Amino acid sequence: MVLKVDVPHELISGGVDEGYGPVADAFRRNFAERGEIGAACAVYRDGQKVVDLWGGYRDGRRREPWREDTLVTVFSTTKGVSGLAIAVAHARGWIAHDEPVATYWPEFAAGGKEAVTVRQLLAHQAGLPAIDRPLSVADLADLDVVAAALAAQRPAWAPGTRHGYHAISLGWYEGELIRRVDPHHRTLGRFFAEEIAGPLGVEFHIGVPESVDPERIATIHGYKPAELLLHMGTMPRGFVLGFLNPRSVTARSFANPKVLSQTGNYNLPEVRRLELPAANGTGEVRAIARLYGDAATGGSALGLTAETLDALIRPAQAPTGGLDDVVLHVPTQFSLGYVKPFPALRFGAAGDRAFGTPGAGGSFGFADPETGVGFAYAMNRAGFHLWDDPRELALREALFRTVLGERSQRPDAR
Repeated sequence: MVLKVDVPHELISGGVDEGYGPVADAFRRNFAERGEIGAACAVYRDGQKVVDLWGGYRDGRRREPWREDTLVTVFSTTKGVSGLAIAVAHARGWIAHDEPVATYWPEFAAGGKEAVTVRQLLAHQAGLPAIDRPLSVADLADLDVVAAALAAQRPAWAPGTRHGYHAISLGWYEGELIRRVDPHHRTLGRFFAEEIAGPLGVEFHIGVPESVDPERIATIHGYKPAELLLHMGTMPRGFVLGFLNPRSVTARSFANPKVLSQTGNYNLPEVRRLELPAANGTGEVRAIARLYGDAATGGSALGLTAETLDALIRPAQAPTGGLDDVVLHVPTQFSLGYVKPFPALRFGAAGDRAFGTPGAGGSFGFADPETGVGFAYAMNRAGFHLWDDPRELALREALFRTVLGERSQRPDAR
């Protein structure tokens, strides 16, 4: 059941620059009107932090306040952060988007994958959303075991002909790519910590180290999968039915091992410690906005090249079979590890140069080079939208429509 908590207004903190008051107003209304328990929102514009808000409870049951330094797990919003590691590798000349993955990882060629390109893999077109070999939490801690399972997997469709959301597996494939091309053979989590988070002075972990005080981490107030049946009006019907059918590619994309299929299980210490570059990134929300803010304004701190940024900004290359997502059962659009704007998810300015990823429960982070904006929002009460959670959408609409005078972020807006 959805936890309901009354949050006193004095528990809402932070601030905004002059002119950004509508974002703060929307943030406060989320607690008063939209059932928010604990959350944070941050925005960078032209390299400057202009919004930094946090509030409510990091643990709604224990009434523990959300602090300025509270960390939160952001589910698939992690994909965009991990995608920056891939972007850095591209900028350094370690990978080329149209080169076969097997060029860097020869074992990947097994099972008919020898021609799959990096671009196809990162665009969820490789047919690899589900991993057939059963994996345990202990297996996931051994990346050699994971790599062997990935390499053995046969595509579920001819790569490049369709796409389907690689909900968990994308991060493992990205992680193994990094291990193969990095001269030091670091894991993606370690590479990110040493080459991105450390130099930029942000706190975000892909695999929470034991040095982090668990009391700083927000408790996710999740839901049981069966509760999705009560929200067929917000979740796509095909997705819900697929998620609840253990034989479907949808269910198998989220449930190997099964512990990963429930949002509340990401509170478990053994899950937090894993490197799941597609799913369990945990950190300060302002860190995500800071990273995207740099990417939106040239990527100099990240060390991105003009060629890499141009690739991220360009429109996605659709699979030959169209945009219907085999896993999510709605049209989607992906490019180089990111979601790109499409009619059902309008984010950023009208030029559609933005790139980012939403996460389960309602979080979202993205860069919009058109306006120089890096945006991030995350919460600890999981909602029931694939994207455009009303809490997140209210903040994004206040920023882009009200403050910046850009297009409405609502998919049905004219």
